[in-house]
Amino acid sequence: MNGQLVTLADGGDAVGAWVGGVGAAGFFLLLIVIVWQVAATWRARMLAAREEQYKALASKYAQLLEDNVELHRRSIDEMKQTREELAQTRHSVSSMEKMMREIE
Repeated sequence: MNGQLVTLADGGDAVGAWVGGVGAAGFFLLLIVIVWQVAATWRARMLAAREEQYKALASKYAQLLEDNVELHRRSIDEMKQTREELAQTRHSVSSMEKMMREIE
């Protein structure tokens, strides 16, 4: 009877070893999945942060572009006004020259 108990104990150890191995493998698999998901979550957050930075940069670029167009329009208007004033000045100077020639 003692021989049978030893045999059953040996069989129990083999089953226990298998259960322990499967349990350890499952535990390590669970750890791998957890680490993988944490890394995926971290990567997603980084991508979201990068996307937000890109949106902010695009918005700033659009505002600068609008400002640049407005400044360009103003400079064109000022150049037109300057040309008109220069034309009036030339006309006035030519009139004065003509008057000075008539006086001489």
